[in-house]
Amino acid sequence: MGLSELPPPVEETPGQDLPNMSVRPPGPQSRTWLTRFTRCSAPMGPQFRSESIVKADVPSGSIVLSKSKGVNLLDVDNNRYVDLAAGFGSLLLGHQHPNILRAMELQSERLMQGLGDVYPSDAKIGLLEKLARLHPAPDAQVILAQSGADAVTAAIKTALLATGRSRLIAFRSSYHGLNYASLAVSDLRSGYKDPFRKHLPQDTTFLDYPATEEGLTNCQARLQVELAKGDVAALVFEPILGRGGVIVPPKDFVQVLRKETKKTGTLLIADEVWTGLGRSGEWLYSCKGSASAEDAPDLVCIGKGLGGGLPISACIGTHQVMAAWEQEDEVVHTSTFSGAPLACTTALATLDVLSRHSLLERSARVGAAFLERLREKLAGTVVREVRGAGLMVGLDLSQSRGGAGELMARLLRHGYVTSTGGGARDVLVLTPPLIISEELLLSFEDTLQLSILQMS
Repeated sequence: MGLSELPPPVEETPGQDLPNMSVRPPGPQSRTWLTRFTRCSAPMGPQFRSESIVKADVPSGSIVLSKSKGVNLLDVDNNRYVDLAAGFGSLLLGHQHPNILRAMELQSERLMQGLGDVYPSDAKIGLLEKLARLHPAPDAQVILAQSGADAVTAAIKTALLATGRSRLIAFRSSYHGLNYASLAVSDLRSGYKDPFRKHLPQDTTFLDYPATEEGLTNCQARLQVELAKGDVAALVFEPILGRGGVIVPPKDFVQVLRKETKKTGTLLIADEVWTGLGRSGEWLYSCKGSASAEDAPDLVCIGKGLGGGLPISACIGTHQVMAAWEQEDEVVHTSTFSGAPLACTTALATLDVLSRHSLLERSARVGAAFLERLREKLAGTVVREVRGAGLMVGLDLSQSRGGAGELMARLLRHGYVTSTGGGARDVLVLTPPLIISEELLLSFEDTLQLSILQMS
């Protein structure tokens, strides 16, 4: 990459404007578009019921987006928002980052689609090499996929092949995706699983996710009992419970899991789809402080922000574990668009920008200051706890029934896009782009504090 193609410094990144609200959302154009949407889209989620569209004061009311730049979003009513959700945390570099757009333009002129694993593209091979180096193992290998759920499925398949076992261990309130393999190890909401339970694998054991040292001690004791049975292929975990409410476990959580799983040859699978690539302030939060592969998970799944806005994910593991795919019969995990050159190129551009501008270090530094200010400003309010790591923040409003949804709606009316998490949707989740200016965060804090005080 030449000097002329270097990305601009963070403070010069376009699209860092304050909200500008023309009409109260959802505006008339959004309601018109959403009415059309409900006629042709399968009715998933309460936010798209007719009353949510017609009434502007319904907490679950939605909007229709039309444009974006940097950390700003515009809806069809020309309201300008600050995006603190960033595509459920996936837009690490924000919207329309110039390096992502340039990478897409150049690659689209060369090769947009390859032939999977039959004739891999140069872009795919280059990305595989880059991703392999994220794992502490010097001989790590990679499976490319299309979504976080797809990557988790690849990891589970790998564990079944490598161990010859079938049982899995996961955590309550976890979320690993909605395809069948990842849904079997997810426990966020019963509605996601109950209608399909008869067709899901039944041999998954769920443990309580530890939020305290006492919880970790209890988790370890229960884990020892389950692993002693000798039939567990893998333990699947999130190093920070993401959609389950942004719960940060005790610092030695991963070390405890690693210690116990190694005793019985059980593989350790880290779902870093949310936490990885700087969202938590680390390349891989589960490998934080790991000097060698011995201390790291056997398999790590990444996705979301990897493609800079295009769908791509990966399962990264040690050569010893990945060798299980070498079977006498043809055994593969792939799809038509897995490792497509266009997405591979934007992924390479994303990794380059994250590294060149030290965005991981910035995420850790800006996120820590953000968390500290929020804890100070929101003390004594309906917010029970402020928690997180890097620019992955959760505000626990479980003491206020429906509080997170109400707060999300209030903030939307002020021009801030957020999301909710937790099994009861009782946590307001903030995952802004890693490039967001500190001035925008400070301005948001004032609006947030006022909105919460009005709820109290």
